[in-house]
Amino acid sequence: MRISEIKPLPVMIENLHLQALLAHTHPTLLIHPKTDRIVFANQAAANLLGRSIEELLTTSMSALHKGQVPSLVVFSEAAFYHGFAWTRGLDLTRPDGTELKLEHEARPLILDGEEYLTVTISDLDARHRRDVDSEADDYLREGIAEWRRAERFFREIERENQLILGAAGEGIYGVNSDGITTFVNPAAERMLGWTAEELVGREIHSIIHHSHVNGDPYHAEQCPIYNAFREGIVRRVDDEVFWRSDGKPIRVEYTSTPIRDHGLVIGAVIVFRDITERKIAEEKLHAALAEVDRLRERLELENAYLQEEILSTNNHHEIIGQSDAIQGALKQIDLVAPTDANVLITGESGTGKELIARAIHQASARSDRVLVRVNCAAIPHELFESEFFGHVRGAFTGAVRDRVGRFELADGGTLFLDEVGEIPLELQGKLLRVLQDQKFERIGEERTREVNVRLIAATNRDLKEEVRQGRFREDLYFRLNVFPIECRPLRERPDDIPPLASHFLRNICQRLNIAQPTLTRGQVRTLQNYGWPGNARELENVIERAAILAHDGKLHFDLPEQGGRDSRKLAPPATEPEAKPEKTVLTRGELRQTEYDNIIHALTMTKGKVFGENGAAALLDIKPTTLASRIKKFKIDRRSFAANETID
Repeated sequence: MRISEIKPLPVMIENLHLQALLAHTHPTLLIHPKTDRIVFANQAAANLLGRSIEELLTTSMSALHKGQVPSLVVFSEAAFYHGFAWTRGLDLTRPDGTELKLEHEARPLILDGEEYLTVTISDLDARHRRDVDSEADDYLREGIAEWRRAERFFREIERENQLILGAAGEGIYGVNSDGITTFVNPAAERMLGWTAEELVGREIHSIIHHSHVNGDPYHAEQCPIYNAFREGIVRRVDDEVFWRSDGKPIRVEYTSTPIRDHGLVIGAVIVFRDITERKIAEEKLHAALAEVDRLRERLELENAYLQEEILSTNNHHEIIGQSDAIQGALKQIDLVAPTDANVLITGESGTGKELIARAIHQASARSDRVLVRVNCAAIPHELFESEFFGHVRGAFTGAVRDRVGRFELADGGTLFLDEVGEIPLELQGKLLRVLQDQKFERIGEERTREVNVRLIAATNRDLKEEVRQGRFREDLYFRLNVFPIECRPLRERPDDIPPLASHFLRNICQRLNIAQPTLTRGQVRTLQNYGWPGNARELENVIERAAILAHDGKLHFDLPEQGGRDSRKLAPPATEPEAKPEKTVLTRGELRQTEYDNIIHALTMTKGKVFGENGAAALLDIKPTTLASRIKKFKIDRRSFAANETID
């Protein structure tokens, strides 16, 4: 029952003895213990305490007896337990500063189903002895003696409890059913920076638990501490914040346990501990573990990448050849390798551009770190940025975890961009920024990361023409073309064919675990007379096929008859001199249509087969991964070509 709901006393009090008590000239107060409020005071009490009746009705017993809350609680509990209580241990100071030595007597009573205490107070300085001669006073004297024994008992219990609370390392405080603080132990005072006098008698949630750690309001109806005595269940919280008196938060874990009296929940006891240092240590540990996971992932990626490189290598790690073109390339490698200059390697497919990139890396100061190779022609356009710079989990659909990009993987080493002309125009600006500033951001992340990467690029396109056509940024071209190296086609350096053929034959036989056939001079001349449109890659494939099909140690090379060494240089004879056709310039759309028609024709001839010796990639003289990327780009369904095999 709240104060505003209590009926006027003349209406609610019908017991004659109670009327006499309240009208008695002795200073008397009527207390509602659940709210700690004074609900009635007679004029004698007002005169003794130096306050008006109206002032007394707007205050509480704990406020009237500041600093004596534990003794007041023991006094009230004894009155309800024994039916009577008496003490001289509760003092009071009047508003004018006069200190009063008082004697308190209390008896419980019930009004309208609510429990109350009647408290009669006496000034000991004005009345030194009480007249106990009458029979009633004898009964009172016996009650007083009994109370004194009970008081000593409760004081001993209180003293022991205070010692326990004082020795406890955890913070402990209590609240009543209205959330008003009833006690605070010393450990809680130290952790919170508030004294018990500042907290007892006040609504504690608004003082130490008013906000979340992010500053959002923490409403009392959401507080687990309050819910403990509202719902009557124990609440445990692992990580929240209490606010100190200096405005700083401390991270705490706490348990709120309801207090019951005769089956009714009358409050709660909260036990908490400061876990700020532990949480800081945990966060540092999580950060360290995340860094370990990042490094482990990077090492796994490097390992997987290197394993892939081992499997896909051309089985030779040195540049083979004795021609002037090869010797010139080796000199250029020696010049540029010790520097960090960007290198652009140009040449037809299969001329050894990747070998030159590896040789530059191995001869550089970065040779102890990884050389990361990226085939730009095999990456779908929508995944270029993720492949280069990485992404964080949730950055886009399918991003189920963080991914390290190729630039970050190559930090401290060398990044080799093969088929650099395939990079989309919209991504070239970001690539230029990384080359200039050595900084980038993962997709979905605002953090800027710094890298130290040396870039080597390769292309079989004419990038100058690509710049002129608007398909390649001019500033990026100049940034890449710091030190150009040209790989000459194999048909222009026939002197390199014999050592290359011998090298391929030896490595292939070792890999296939077969006897090595003899390579004769006549066979070498046959190889030198062929034009090699696929360059060294085609030569290696021809040698491997011949080694597999060799019989009795003899090789046989099945080369096209029209594949003479100078076939690319010679034009077919014209029937009439004036019939020489004029060169036609194709638009970008016409080039795309021509490429599309060429792929369709190749897939038709191979019945949809892309990989392998008789696949469309070999027919078109491009890498299978490049062809697969372009098939995806043109949205061509290879199954429609494969279906033709079942038709007679």
